[in-house]
Amino acid sequence: MSVDGKRNFRELTREEITLWLKAHDEKSFRSKQVYEWLWQKGAGSFDAMSNLSKPLRESLNENFYINSLTIDAKQQSKDGTAKIRFKTFDGHFIEGVLIPATDRVTACVSSQIGCSLTCTFCATGRMGRTRNLNFDEIFDQVVLLNLESEKQNGRRLTNIVFMGMGEPLLNYAEMMKSIEKITSPKSLAFSPRRITVSTAGIAKMIKKLGDDDVRIRLALSLHAADDKKRNEIMPINEQNNLDALMDAMDYFYNKTFNRISFEYILFDKFNDQVEDARKLVELCKRVPARVNLIEYNKVEGIPFQKSKADRIQFFSDYLNNHGVTATLRRSRGKDIDAACGQLANK
Repeated sequence: MSVDGKRNFRELTREEITLWLKAHDEKSFRSKQVYEWLWQKGAGSFDAMSNLSKPLRESLNENFYINSLTIDAKQQSKDGTAKIRFKTFDGHFIEGVLIPATDRVTACVSSQIGCSLTCTFCATGRMGRTRNLNFDEIFDQVVLLNLESEKQNGRRLTNIVFMGMGEPLLNYAEMMKSIEKITSPKSLAFSPRRITVSTAGIAKMIKKLGDDDVRIRLALSLHAADDKKRNEIMPINEQNNLDALMDAMDYFYNKTFNRISFEYILFDKFNDQVEDARKLVELCKRVPARVNLIEYNKVEGIPFQKSKADRIQFFSDYLNNHGVTATLRRSRGKDIDAACGQLANK
């Protein structure tokens, strides 16, 4: 990508950086310094690279730019969750969430500015999609949320989930490049086993994840266990029905043996009945998945209501009693619109 004739510096490989520096009469060790500033220290500007000479920093500024994110606003929930609004280099906004717990700190990151999938229960889907995020913009979210965690919680991130704005599998190449940087021993050295990619269900891209032999965990935003109901709330299901998705998830598992989960928001009197639970058990017989049951988080202008407490308990008990590992994921950050389905740059 070029802006005002300058190239995005973070698109350069280590070898390209070395060649450019050599062509400008810089010592070979400068390449290592610059690379560390970019991918270990998360420098958002050349001026931040304090051990480079001033002339070199000026030369880099003249020829390149760094499209780094900046923090535009923060909100703190009563439960400790923090929502961060990031501003992109071209003036758009995305949101990420920092979720501290007793045994972990999770960063929820976005992959697109907005979303094109129009799921009927989700605030992000009502925004439309402005553009995909570049891999380095996804990387920046992790860096900035990690710094925020160190400041707020006194510890580093332990987990990353691609569950923020957007559909990660519709930005596949940039998502994969971001994971490569996040997990590289020469960068953040984050364990891929602690990264979860959540998808609304793009069957062919789920199979591609399997073919690419990824080590990350995969979550399918299921939310209904039959095609009729899923079509009502998730239009993507019309092109990626449950048979196709179960085949793709099974393919992914047999290729990678990575952990799979089904995300299932419980809506009052829509998908929380005995028949819904029975159908979900049948799906779990086709794919070795655990189920995360999620409380619905109210979105302004959307008529869904969350299931009653007794229905949630019944649903959870039914699954567990029929051989499906099911856990209830309590909503975090509801008071600041940071919970599942609420991210909308309000």
